[in-house]
Amino acid sequence: MRQSILYMAPMKGFTDQIFRNTFAEHFGGFDLAVAPFIASKRDRIFKRKYVKDLLPENNTRLPVIPQIMSKAAEDFTVLANYLYDLGYETVNWNLGCPYPMVANKKRGSGMLPHTDRIHAFLDSVIPGIKGTLSIKIRLGWRSSDDIFRLVPVLNQYPLEELIIHPRTGIQRYDGEIDLEAFGRCVSTIDHPIVYNGDIRTPEDFKRLSRRFEDVNRWMIGRWCLADPFLPFIIKTGEDHVQDKIEKMKQFHEALFDAYSMVLPGPSHILNKMKGFWRYFSLPFKDCKKAMKKIKKSSRPDQYLDLVNLFFETEAQLL
Repeated sequence: MRQSILYMAPMKGFTDQIFRNTFAEHFGGFDLAVAPFIASKRDRIFKRKYVKDLLPENNTRLPVIPQIMSKAAEDFTVLANYLYDLGYETVNWNLGCPYPMVANKKRGSGMLPHTDRIHAFLDSVIPGIKGTLSIKIRLGWRSSDDIFRLVPVLNQYPLEELIIHPRTGIQRYDGEIDLEAFGRCVSTIDHPIVYNGDIRTPEDFKRLSRRFEDVNRWMIGRWCLADPFLPFIIKTGEDHVQDKIEKMKQFHEALFDAYSMVLPGPSHILNKMKGFWRYFSLPFKDCKKAMKKIKKSSRPDQYLDLVNLFFETEAQLL
């Protein structure tokens, strides 16, 4: 059996370089990460601040693949080559983002019904970039018909890999994943495929890996925030981690300290850390009251006191 390769998914607002580095230091399990997207620019002028999340010196713990959001081939090419010069041999094209503010502009998954546009984009980009291209994609915008119209097009190009989330754009992150359609993708696409979607438990991974024996690349998103031990357990096949709650507390403290070093003030730090509890709270029993108090905190010191009280006296894993 081939060794599985685990990818951290790109989650805008969550899996930035601070999160990626801190996660890798405390938990491990991931082999690499796809960074949250940066958009191409019409003026094609990039300052280091614009790509701060991707600067090599800011990504010392985990190999990273940059992701670009774009519908303009020439703009994409300029940014991809800028990133190549920073040391990134592969870039990822985002054809998966489901949010209407993106998709309505025919970007992300909103571009998937437009086969001719994608064909023209790849015709321009593939010979123009210095490195290689991977694509993160959904089954379609409204229907999986989109991806199957695209398969003959995608098979024409030397793509590094396809990362496939087996939902449509209009589903966003709800509703059933379409494993039958994913299986058709595996059998008809000529490129390496990464599975992405609803790997919540080691049992989910085992079930999927048995069903798709030819797939050995797997991406985990939301559920590595909810269960940060999940990638390591999948990777090793063992769940012998002791003192999980204490380790989660230490991770939270390190994350808080790291963001405190770079964010400009108390309100920014609070908003950032409170946002994580959308996922951090999921593995705990009966924690609604504690979460309500944490979300109502108005100062960093108050926030930390409430979080520490939760971890030390109330937190119980499901």
